[in-house]
Amino acid sequence: MSSPLAGTLQLLALLAALALAHRPLGDHLARVYSSGKHHRPERWMYRAIGADPSAGMRWPAYLRAVLAFSAVGVLLLHLLQRVQGSLPGSLGFASIDPDQAFNTAASFVTNTNWQSYYGEQAMGHLVQTGGLAVQNFVSAAVGMAVAVALVRGLTGSRTGELGNFWTDLVRGITRVLLPLSVAGALVLVACGVIQNFSGIHAVGQFSGDAQQWNGGAVASQEAIKELGTNGGGYFNANAAHPFENPTPFSNLFEIFLILLIPFSMTRAFGRMAGSLRQGYAVLGAMAVIWLAFTALMMWTEFAGRGPAFEAAGGAMEGKETRFGIAGSSLFAVATTLTSTGAVNSFHSSYTGFGGGITLLGMQLGEIAPGGVGSGLYGMLIMAVVAVFVAGLLVGRTPEYLGKKIGTRQITYAACYLLVTPALVLGFTGLALALPGPAESMSHSGPHGFSEILYAYTSAANNNGSAFAGLNAGTPWFNTTTGIAMLLGRFLPMVFVLALAGSLAEQRPVPATAGTLRTDKPLYSGLLVGTILIVTGLTYFPALALGPLAEGLAS
Repeated sequence: MSSPLAGTLQLLALLAALALAHRPLGDHLARVYSSGKHHRPERWMYRAIGADPSAGMRWPAYLRAVLAFSAVGVLLLHLLQRVQGSLPGSLGFASIDPDQAFNTAASFVTNTNWQSYYGEQAMGHLVQTGGLAVQNFVSAAVGMAVAVALVRGLTGSRTGELGNFWTDLVRGITRVLLPLSVAGALVLVACGVIQNFSGIHAVGQFSGDAQQWNGGAVASQEAIKELGTNGGGYFNANAAHPFENPTPFSNLFEIFLILLIPFSMTRAFGRMAGSLRQGYAVLGAMAVIWLAFTALMMWTEFAGRGPAFEAAGGAMEGKETRFGIAGSSLFAVATTLTSTGAVNSFHSSYTGFGGGITLLGMQLGEIAPGGVGSGLYGMLIMAVVAVFVAGLLVGRTPEYLGKKIGTRQITYAACYLLVTPALVLGFTGLALALPGPAESMSHSGPHGFSEILYAYTSAANNNGSAFAGLNAGTPWFNTTTGIAMLLGRFLPMVFVLALAGSLAEQRPVPATAGTLRTDKPLYSGLLVGTILIVTGLTYFPALALGPLAEGLAS
């Protein structure tokens, strides 16, 4: 069982690794999305899909491409699951029921990877590798493309164009996600993560009995699962399963993969904006929130009260002994402050305040550092809101990177911020008001309320983790969480791209003595305050009914 000192050392090692990777990967990302050169394999792909990689797109065309590509992904993945029983490599598993197939297709295409099924008992090799793993790549690349489109809107000048979606999509996969995933998979195989296509076989136990397990291409899927902030596991236990995450080192390496691209995207933003300080200001706000949440999580889990807690050295219930409290806390914060949703422990068994930290991490918008791409564009939306608030306070027209933030721009930003809370609180209230969904709760009182609140928070924010005490594999939850995933992913993208288009039409104005400097630590502090006030307080009444009430009562 790890100690606070061991947790501090793990955190420092993680910080050092992220710092070493930040500059080279951030610069590489900027080159990938700024280069005018197309590699030969990429040109083949453009011909295959009939796309012109050099054609610029205004925001409506960019949005149509995003939605059309994603809609096709949902349909194909749904179909693949429905015919699984007739496909090779099915391991004898039957085809997936319609409501479950819809939920899973919506989940993986939206980068949520919410799983209301047992992976090792439902999905064969072909669906896992040819369906789910493929979506792990393309859904992450879609998020990165939308983020880059917003950056181009902020830095462009009166063109109205945001780049080419097909170029951004292909480059994100071939030049970023695929090479890093290959390297990550090799490291995980060296750590003991399995990589095979074996069938179902018996695995012996110490008691002399045996369990039936199937193998799988786990290391390769685990790498893109974490790197693309996807989260869907090959096995039901996810990253707590020894086939997926066998050692403390593999655990720390998977946390590194989760945070790698989202933190590095801030340097790419600075490069593309022509000012690294702008990227550092955003990075600083992300880092402050992430470190604060990590410290709070470790404190509340190590400071558990009661004989059982004292005997174990903290709140060890629901946590793997090979990771301990420190490794579990680091993972829980990383996965809920990003849109990953992978878990190496049972979030439902955390202390009341610990569960509240995981909930609040998602409810902030998963922007510290957030998902691959979605974290950056979510943070830039908050940056726009922060400069607007600052402009109101001093009586000046707000500007960000030389672009004026007027009524049109702040309307798009406000709509972006309102979508997710409306989905989360609306569906949570509806589920509690109806008799059927409420029967899926395994607990009553504050914890039962938290189970449902967590489910819809996870779905609408495209996270995918769960309290796991909720029976979410019902037609009601499969359908409503699927709808929440789709609306929570694509409605915000509409407003992001509309905002990007409106900014791209402007000519940058020169800075004056009255311009708010957005590349200073003072602005990073303003950005953190805006995030906590605007988004955190939106959910405070709901949090007070759930995890806060549970924590105060314990």
